[in-house]
Amino acid sequence: MASAFHRVLNEGRLRPEALLGRTFRARGEIDAEVYAEFRVALLRRLAVEEDVLIPAATRLQGGKALPTRAQLQLDHVALTALLVAPPTLIIMTAIRAILAAHDAREAGPGGLYDICAQLADEDADSLLTMLRTMPDPAPPRPAKGRDVMQSIRRALTRAGYDLRDYEPG
Repeated sequence: MASAFHRVLNEGRLRPEALLGRTFRARGEIDAEVYAEFRVALLRRLAVEEDVLIPAATRLQGGKALPTRAQLQLDHVALTALLVAPPTLIIMTAIRAILAAHDAREAGPGGLYDICAQLADEDADSLLTMLRTMPDPAPPRPAKGRDVMQSIRRALTRAGYDLRDYEPG
């Protein structure tokens, strides 16, 4: 059961990352259709973590919060904020970097996925059913402007990131 569980989780984790890689066309142009698909896939991944995996891991630990829970949730807010702005090289670079750090917290040894894989078989079955049947979330409406960028910067700062770190050198 644990291997099926990890497989489903990893598919959900890797799909947005594969789409992100396909978002760029030649000369750095962004494929709007692929980017739209990426947004939905990433938001689904974040919803699965927030609504299913984190609560399941908390139950497994007797109600005690995961040590990485706060940072996972801050990452979710930062990533969601980045999805509001139109895609630019800086936005896409920030998403990639935050996802890399986020992946280590959830898919690494002892991370969120490992904790959830310890569920009893019947609990894991119901969790897998929930994961497979969960609807895709609606992406936020794209927005741009000074206020949007300030909100993104604040969300990243709270999560321990700085948007300036992702600007081309």
